[in-house]
Amino acid sequence: MNPATEPKKRIKEGFIGQKLIVLPPNIKRNIARNPLIKSFYLTAIGHYPKASLHGIERKTGCNEYILIYCIEGKGDISISNVQYNIDPNTYLIIPRNVPHKYRSSTSNPWSIYWVHFSGDLAQFIYNRSLLNDQPHVYTVPYDENRIKQFQQICYILEHSYNEKEMEILNIHLLHFISSLIYYKEINPALYDNDIVSQSIAYMKKNIAMKFTIEDLALQQRISISHYSRIFKHKTGASPINYFNQLKIQKSCQYLYFTDSNIKEICALLGFDDPYYFSRLFTKLMGVSPSAYKKKHKK
Repeated sequence: MNPATEPKKRIKEGFIGQKLIVLPPNIKRNIARNPLIKSFYLTAIGHYPKASLHGIERKTGCNEYILIYCIEGKGDISISNVQYNIDPNTYLIIPRNVPHKYRSSTSNPWSIYWVHFSGDLAQFIYNRSLLNDQPHVYTVPYDENRIKQFQQICYILEHSYNEKEMEILNIHLLHFISSLIYYKEINPALYDNDIVSQSIAYMKKNIAMKFTIEDLALQQRISISHYSRIFKHKTGASPINYFNQLKIQKSCQYLYFTDSNIKEICALLGFDDPYYFSRLFTKLMGVSPSAYKKKHKK
C-alpha cells in the first residue's frame, strides 16, 4: 500500500454490517473486581467488513492491548514508526501505551475482527505473540469455528452484562485469542517437520520394534551424537527413554481397553522381559501394570 496514494479522509458513517461494542465503565469496574476474570478481560470488540477508508491514529497509544485479525483485504499497521503489512488471514497485537496507527487499503479494503483487552495476564498473552521481542504479523488459516466464537462473544454482550455472562464471554475471549497465538502448538502436525518430530513419528509407527540409538540416528541419516543432542534439547529425554515412554503410554491403552495379560502386552510392544516391563511401567506410572489395570477396570 503506497501512503502517497491513500486519501486523508476518514470514515464517518461506518460500514455495512459493522459491529462495535464498548463495555460501560461500571461493567469494567465490576469485571476488575471479579476474581475469575479480572486477570484477562475484554473492554471493546468489533467487526468491520470491507472497511474502506477505515483508519485510526493514536499518538500516545492506548492503555489496552489491541488484537487486529484480518480475514480478507489488506491494510497496514504502524507501531512506533515501524510498518507492518496486513494481508488476509493474518493477525497482529498492538502493545499498550505505544504510539500507533492503522488503516485499510482503499483499493482492497480489509475485513477485520478486533478486540481491546486488559488485565494482569494481558501482558503475558501479548508476549506470546512477539517474535524476537518485537510485534509480528502471523498467518493463520481461516477457521469458521473461530469466527463463531467471536460472534458468540458479541451475542452475549448484546444481551446481558450480568456477572455469569461476563465470566463466560471472557473465557471465550481467551480461547479466541489463544486459537491465534497458539495455532502452531494446537496443530503440531502441520508444523513439526524437523528431524526430532520425524523420528518421534517413526517411533509411534513402529511401536512394537526394538530400536537402539544407532538405529534411530541411522534412520534420520545423522550422527549419533548430533541426533542425541537435538532430541534431548527438544524433548528433555534421551531417544531411548522417550521411545520407552511411548511404549508405556501404549501399554496403558492395552491394559484399559483389552483383556490382554502382561506377557501378551510385552509381545505387542517389543519387550522381551515382562519383569523389565513391569519395573519400567511402575517407575513411570507410579503403580504396577496389574494395579493400574485393576484400578481402571474397576
